[in-house]
Amino acid sequence: MNAALKAVVFDWAGTIIDFGSRAPVVALCNLFEAAGVPLTEAEARADMGMAKSDHIASILVRPRVRDAWTAVHGQAPSAVDVERLFADIGPMMREAARECAELIPGAADVAARLRAAGVKIGSCTGYTRPMMADILPLAEAQGYKPDMLVCAGDTAAGRPSPLMLWKNLVELGAWPATACVKVDDAAVGIAEGRAAGVWTIGVAASGNGVGLSLAAFNALAVDERAARVARARAALEDAGAHMVIDTLADLPEALAKLPIG
Repeated sequence: MNAALKAVVFDWAGTIIDFGSRAPVVALCNLFEAAGVPLTEAEARADMGMAKSDHIASILVRPRVRDAWTAVHGQAPSAVDVERLFADIGPMMREAARECAELIPGAADVAARLRAAGVKIGSCTGYTRPMMADILPLAEAQGYKPDMLVCAGDTAAGRPSPLMLWKNLVELGAWPATACVKVDDAAVGIAEGRAAGVWTIGVAASGNGVGLSLAAFNALAVDERAARVARARAALEDAGAHMVIDTLADLPEALAKLPIG
């Protein structure tokens, strides 16, 4: 472990827990299905990593969804619709998150290695604090408990702004930013890290870009698996990631290669 490394701030779904980042997709698809405007999984995933209210708003302005909403409800979606949908998704997110709270292989071991080396462990998420209420004890029972958690709504703006990440660093007392790392599976989380001035490491195989559960991912033919990971890797690189790994199990080797200090 690089002695100059001060803190690593992790995303949650698709990075630490929930291989494939399935919970948000399940909740969003159920939400829009109940509103009479079914989503495709690709539509639900397009802006993954944003605060859920922002995510809902971004879905509603997409032409296909906006037109379908107008046809069903008699008028274009409005800010009132965003507020109502956001209020409705809370229980759906909690249920989906509980069912998808298994740690990604390697996460607990990596966190233990960081802590043993004196590195602070932060975390931020597009989930609200109530949405995280069930996840935290489940993660702790599996061996992962970050030193800091910043949720959507804890800062004036969410991703891709750097505010949640900066709040982590302030509360952890970790500086300079160039001695800190953000690890995330979504492009918007990489953009957050770049805006904050930290090193960024993307997670390709376990995240939103591939979007498959661990069992489904392992069931893919080798060539198909490699192709899907390559596409996810390219998207994270295009977003500005300094490095991209498959899963957290690969993080220690990546951290050793960063020119920190």
